[in-house]
Amino acid sequence: MLEIRSLSVTFTQPNSEPLLALGPLSFDIPPGQFVCLVGPSGCGKSTLVNVIAGLQTPTTGCVRLEGTTMRGPSPRVGLMFQNATLMPWRTVRDNVALPLELAGAGRAQRMEAVDALLEMLGLTDFANAYPGGLSGGMAQRVALGRVLSQKPHLLLLDEPFGALDALTREQVSFDLLRAWRREQQTVLMVTHDITEATLLADRVLVMSRRPGQIIANIPVTIRRPRHPEDAFTPDFSETAREVRAAINRA
Repeated sequence: MLEIRSLSVTFTQPNSEPLLALGPLSFDIPPGQFVCLVGPSGCGKSTLVNVIAGLQTPTTGCVRLEGTTMRGPSPRVGLMFQNATLMPWRTVRDNVALPLELAGAGRAQRMEAVDALLEMLGLTDFANAYPGGLSGGMAQRVALGRVLSQKPHLLLLDEPFGALDALTREQVSFDLLRAWRREQQTVLMVTHDITEATLLADRVLVMSRRPGQIIANIPVTIRRPRHPEDAFTPDFSETAREVRAAINRA
């Protein structure tokens, strides 16, 4: 599904030495897998996401999606940031419908798809509300619905729940898992939270300090579907310890 080959990013500025920010690194993600990416702050996680999304050109190497080399943004890739970035003048329903509208889908088709997403995300009662009246968790659910409405083949999540309180973060994380089980997209999610990574992912990739490289590839064997109570199981504790140990080595 996703192939990263010998990827690196170097930043250059006038009157200064080039700065190798990322890589070189290589890894694959097979179709339908949920992968979390963790590592020290400043190691290049967001830079990697931007390259995969086609928003930044790598210095060396390449990104291939379904066998095709990525040379820019693609409708096959959905991207969600930490900030919801909703349009304040559009209702919840119209914010979620925006990608379909831009793609030229008719209103009836848009509303059918959007209303199904709102129901799945628990937002039906807020369909006609505006972003200014939403809590942080609800706003992130709307942002998640908006990116899912595109039906991307690859979903990139750059710390999407980092600004939420712990309880809301857990609730929205499991909303994401339900959506992933239904849509079966391939997911790459950046997070600083070891618990979140272990609860959500099929495997966890750990990056080193800058220039970021992959130093550990840790499978998560907790059964699916996952539940918050899984965080108290021996399998969870062992995997979380392994992830933490790899981060400490970084």
